[in-house]
Amino acid sequence: MNWYLNVLKKYAVFSGRSQVAEYWYFVLFSVIISMILTLLDAQLGLYFPQTTIGILGLIYSLLVLIPSIAVGTRRLHDVGKSGWFQLIILIPIIGAVVLIVWLATSGKEEENKYGVSPKAK
Repeated sequence: MNWYLNVLKKYAVFSGRSQVAEYWYFVLFSVIISMILTLLDAQLGLYFPQTTIGILGLIYSLLVLIPSIAVGTRRLHDVGKSGWFQLIILIPIIGAVVLIVWLATSGKEEENKYGVSPKAK
């Protein structure tokens, strides 16, 4: 849970690097929260099947949009890539696979142009 809160504390920090655990725990907790909000939306009648999202889920998605992009950028910085490489997801199938591989790859221990390794701190 600390990893999730750390990402929220760095709400719009696009500089620096983040560890694999920080990124993937944020994703895990975001998915769990989204699932709970979807169930809550359905119970409260706030879920609209034609849009596949409820009001609470939509609000949550908008609230974590910037932190999601920021932690993705810092994660890519850790493997020596620019944050703009997140846009590779727009390439069907192959883009998603390549991005997941980069996001799951352990970062370099030495300093790179994006800063000191978070493991060294």
